[in-house]
Amino acid sequence: MSKETNQTVAVSTKAVSASLAGEVEHSLDPKKRLTIPSGWRAAMGNPAYVYVMPDRGGQCLNLLPPEEMDAIRAKLQEKALFNPALNQAAMTLGRMSEMLPLDVQGRIRICDKLLRFANLTTTVVMVGSFRMIKLWDPQRLKPSGEIDMAEFNAALDVLEN
Repeated sequence: MSKETNQTVAVSTKAVSASLAGEVEHSLDPKKRLTIPSGWRAAMGNPAYVYVMPDRGGQCLNLLPPEEMDAIRAKLQEKALFNPALNQAAMTLGRMSEMLPLDVQGRIRICDKLLRFANLTTTVVMVGSFRMIKLWDPQRLKPSGEIDMAEFNAALDVLEN
């Protein structure tokens, strides 16, 4: 079951580069699988897999297209191979991330420890964040029924600074 609200997807000229925007609410199915909306899958270049990891700033999950994880991997490869701090960071990021294949219906199964971290039990609010999708428990996300211009202007101020 899905309740799509104000979903907008813009696709750039690059095959996998995408701009993910909008908000979609989906239920986890009985097997705890989450369906990624077909428009967002298309915007990501219809990948065979995606990555999921905890968010650094909130108690939600980040769903990244392969090209975003490739950028993280490239940063790791620029560093010294045998640097102990880098190796620890790489292991931590790898341990707390998942590479998830999409089935033919566009579903993924996120591991239980990540679902628990974000308190995702039945319903997931998927928020487009241009380069990735944020997965939120609806109880932790402020309702988006109205346009909050103060919040919108604050977001634009961050971009301008």
